[in-house]
Amino acid sequence: MHEALVIGAGPAGLMAADVLSAAGWPVTLAEAMPSAGRKFLMAGKSGLNLTKNEPAATFRAAYDDIGPLQQALADFGPEEVMAWAEGLGQEVFTGSSGRVFPTAMKASPLLRAWLARLGARGVTLKTRWRWGGWDAAGAVRFDTPEGAQALRPSVTILACGGASWARLGSDGAWAVHLAGTVPFAPANMGLLVDWSPQMARHFGHPVKGCALVAGTVRSRGEFIVSRRGLEGGGVYAVSRAVREGAELRLDLCPDRSLADVRHRLSRPRGKASLANHLRKTLGLSPVAIGLLMEFGRPLPADPSALVKDLPIRHAGPRPMDEAISTAGGLGFEALDGFRLRARPDCFAAGEMLDWEAPTGGYLITGCLATGRAAALQALAMNRDAGQEATVSAKYSDF
Repeated sequence: MHEALVIGAGPAGLMAADVLSAAGWPVTLAEAMPSAGRKFLMAGKSGLNLTKNEPAATFRAAYDDIGPLQQALADFGPEEVMAWAEGLGQEVFTGSSGRVFPTAMKASPLLRAWLARLGARGVTLKTRWRWGGWDAAGAVRFDTPEGAQALRPSVTILACGGASWARLGSDGAWAVHLAGTVPFAPANMGLLVDWSPQMARHFGHPVKGCALVAGTVRSRGEFIVSRRGLEGGGVYAVSRAVREGAELRLDLCPDRSLADVRHRLSRPRGKASLANHLRKTLGLSPVAIGLLMEFGRPLPADPSALVKDLPIRHAGPRPMDEAISTAGGLGFEALDGFRLRARPDCFAAGEMLDWEAPTGGYLITGCLATGRAAALQALAMNRDAGQEATVSAKYSDF
């Protein structure tokens, strides 16, 4: 009987263990933290966004154009994620923006059901087991509460996570054990801003109805003015372009043309302050007006152009450990599909791979899809030819 070792009990590792155990393989699931799925639980703290219910081509366009990644998503996309969650007894619903959530909203009921299914299949979960690479004889090394351990599985699947939220287990420390890694960089991250004292009254306020623009990327998502800068889904959507050097600009009236803005602002304002004039003629919120004053001063006599194209001064990304996710990691050039070229019995999946996608359900789906694909590739390379039909039937539900 083949034995499998999965390192990392986040969505990718849990999905790999799910597929392998469904095939009847004994699976050991090793997790460096005291419990499984810590970042997964944090992601569901304000509502677990599992996937995005939209046409397949639109969905996959949100990801890097990497062959194995795109194939994994084609095989396990939004419809399959929804069916998988419901198979664990978790009903889902699609919100007005297409985002898909469990009816319970939280991640904990789904995680409990998932771990229960794995436990019923005999998956052994080892917590506080930190991977330490391979020893000279090729055994997989761990530092554990019981001391050093070495395992010799038939197959190893690495699902070690990225390099953000180290306190939840994703610290990127595994990179020293693998060749072919790309330096980590923050993704889906907030931006640092050194605000003037006048902006303090706007801290914590959402900015709605505006458009952020960086290079060719345009985001209509909501974002927050925080004490340290700008954060939230709208900023995350343009963060890659900003990280790669694009200037960040803000359109405060994306549904109005420059001519319309200029016409409205040309109306006599009488004794009204400029802020009240902006509010009455353009419907700008106090926080939007605050941003215009912060980044546009000294305002010209006609601020119409700044209303439509306001340069945002910032001090770069927030620290990588605070980012929602990371770019970089194990490059696909080091892989044959999801199999390490340097170690034929080892596969990799999830956020530790060098791919990037926005928030909104794409990240979790990408982790689930690659965990599944890595496990299926491992099974395909280890099964006997006579077992092929049986194995294919078993995995139709994954």
